[in-house]
Amino acid sequence: MVRGQYENAMRPRSRLAVVVALGTSQTLAWASSYYLPAILAAPIGAAISDSPSVVFAAFSTSLLIAAFSGPAVGRVIDRWGGRGVLMFSNVVLASGLVALSAANGTLALFGAWAVLGVGMALGLYDAAFAALAAFYGQEARGPITGITLFGGFASTVGWPATLFLNETLGWRETLLVWAALNLIVNLPLNYSLPPLPSERAHASAAIRHSVRWNPRREMLLLAFIFAAVWFVTGSMAAHLPRLLERAGASPLQAVGAAALVGPAQVAARIAEFLLLRRVHPVISARIAATLHPVGAAALIIVGPVAAPIFAILYGAGNGLLTIARGTVPLALFGPRGYGERTGLLGAPARAAQAFAPFVFGILLDRMGISVIFVSAGLCLAALGALLCLPASQTEQPKP
Repeated sequence: MVRGQYENAMRPRSRLAVVVALGTSQTLAWASSYYLPAILAAPIGAAISDSPSVVFAAFSTSLLIAAFSGPAVGRVIDRWGGRGVLMFSNVVLASGLVALSAANGTLALFGAWAVLGVGMALGLYDAAFAALAAFYGQEARGPITGITLFGGFASTVGWPATLFLNETLGWRETLLVWAALNLIVNLPLNYSLPPLPSERAHASAAIRHSVRWNPRREMLLLAFIFAAVWFVTGSMAAHLPRLLERAGASPLQAVGAAALVGPAQVAARIAEFLLLRRVHPVISARIAATLHPVGAAALIIVGPVAAPIFAILYGAGNGLLTIARGTVPLALFGPRGYGERTGLLGAPARAAQAFAPFVFGILLDRMGISVIFVSAGLCLAALGALLCLPASQTEQPKP
């Protein structure tokens, strides 16, 4: 009896409480995995006698592992709900961080990042979106937007915290602190999430077949869209300041403009929640895919003075597209098999994101500022694919 009362007290009773709990855990999960290399690649590489590029190679490998693991994770969430998966992700992430803190060579480095790759598949946005879809069904759009509002601050929180901890304690101890936060903070937060409602659990248990790539046309279009825009996201995350310098901005101007990306992402997500939530998610995604090319045109035509405009438009588009990755599949296909679908759709996107820094860096060295036509072209190609998808609630793709 006492245990039951304790469990009921721990579980959020309102949608807002679910969003706050899951949004907070997502912020810390992203900060303690995806955003670590930007700060710790250099000290880790120096400590194990490798260059930072080797650390980034291990990180890219972890993204590929997350990509291949995504569909299986999604199927588990479809069947059993997301609470247990997200709790397990905290244990896996903590284990990977402890292993990374003890790494003393290249093999151990890649092994630790492999564990972190599994943890990212289990615990980042795709899994969180699937958990919300499993619980709320077609009404999950609002909560999905809500947790991305929190997640938008992951780099804002993670980078300064990691830098401070590294300078104060050292990189190994910093990783142990993040591991502890996954267990002490995130694990209870994810435990507090509601279990899968009984009626949804019975319905999910009755679905034993895989949705796979059906309906094929719409799934392939979405896979291309997400891969294209996430290639751009990975490229800008690694090279935005350098790209702006190639456009003629000073290093200070480039860094200052790049710092506007985070606030622009959050502002766009607030706008989506307040203004765009009544329109079909495909329309919101079309708007998002347009913003980067518009900013690119301003940067090419006006020059470095337009660097802040480019950064803001890119950030706003990226903020909306993060939401679209969760809401567009839900709107087109419904909640049935949602976890597996998002896992399948996320695999090409994560693979593109893993290779983007390396490929875009080579193109930037060879093409200079003209490489912006590549990123803008990918966004326009994604827009063209979005125009081929239905954008009304009454239209449904045929299986």
